[in-house]
Amino acid sequence: MTRLGAGLDRVHRLLCAADLTYGHGADSAWDEAVQLVLCACDLPPEAGREVLDRPLDAQQEATIERWLHGRIEQRIPLPYLTGRAHFAGLTFRCDARALAPRSPLAQIIADDYAPWRGDPPRRLLDLCCGGGAIGIAAAVYRPELAVTLADIDAQALALARENIALHGVGARVRAVASDLFDALGAQRFDVILCNPPYVNREDLASMPAEYAAEPIRALAAGEDGLAYARRILAAAGHYLARDGLLFLELGNSWAALDARLSQLPLTWVDCRRGGQGVLVAGAAELAPIASALAGC
Repeated sequence: MTRLGAGLDRVHRLLCAADLTYGHGADSAWDEAVQLVLCACDLPPEAGREVLDRPLDAQQEATIERWLHGRIEQRIPLPYLTGRAHFAGLTFRCDARALAPRSPLAQIIADDYAPWRGDPPRRLLDLCCGGGAIGIAAAVYRPELAVTLADIDAQALALARENIALHGVGARVRAVASDLFDALGAQRFDVILCNPPYVNREDLASMPAEYAAEPIRALAAGEDGLAYARRILAAAGHYLARDGLLFLELGNSWAALDARLSQLPLTWVDCRRGGQGVLVAGAAELAPIASALAGC
């Protein structure tokens, strides 16, 4: 009978030998091995060494083998195999309807939007929400917060609604079909969190297979990665409260925006917990940004 600890060591060796790409909630073969085995055994991600001596039953071993095959032979991201993703200390349903959640915006939520905002927000928009993890995490962290999730993709919104139900926040979180801001009317928000498509053409063409397994629509953003960022920055000021804030994640494409707007003093978040390229801008700062982009 195989013990969990021995099974974990084996999974780790196989993942290391497969030369996989990580980045869907795990940074290494060891972290992913732990996630895979604990999930197959229906154990929480924070389980400690006390579980290592548990025996693996036949069903758990079969699940591990199935997920290993999908991960190694097909290069499917682990959250798509397990159906679970961990984000901002919470667990979400995850499948190929949306990107597997990973974003430095989790840091913004955990830091309660400090140091950029003193008062807690009461209305928040998660724009390009995908499966809804960012906005739902914001709602869980702030029980008084009203959240709108917006996305153009109907399948992603269906997943977001499942996650709303999973976390029991349906009274405060709604999911709206919208092409960016188009269906949001005259609403204004204290905070907009946005992780839009931002992968440029060159990076898209050279993506590892794990990323190619995700919905291309949620990644591709034109030649320079700024196709959506331009539209968002042009319109966001009309949807922010007077003291509102936009946090816009641009990943590797942040440098392209910074270069185009080199004449403006842009503020980039120090993503000390991982990730890069998060722009923070107040409502008053967005008008000159929009004007400068219109001339590019």
